Amino acid sequence: MDDTSPDIAALSFEDALRQLEDVVKKLESGEVPLDDSINLYERGEALRKHCQSRLDAAQARIEKIVQGADGSPAGTAPFGEAG
Repeated sequence: MDDTSPDIAALSFEDALRQLEDVVKKLESGEVPLDDSINLYERGEALRKHCQSRLDAAQARIEKIVQGADGSPAGTAPFGEAG
């Protein structure tokens, strides 16, 4: 695994997702030695958690804004509910 890769916490959602996709491709190829596969799996899990955390934060921000009939912010509601 590349030790020069940026710290996961500093990655944007898009960059973390791209890295996660690369990890999955490598694991699915079946050409990675067992020890490297375990390291890749651990990195993939960390990337997945980071992506989920970023999605949860975005959802929380969306839940804070609900627009009224005139388009102005009218309050808050859970994500996915009509305001």
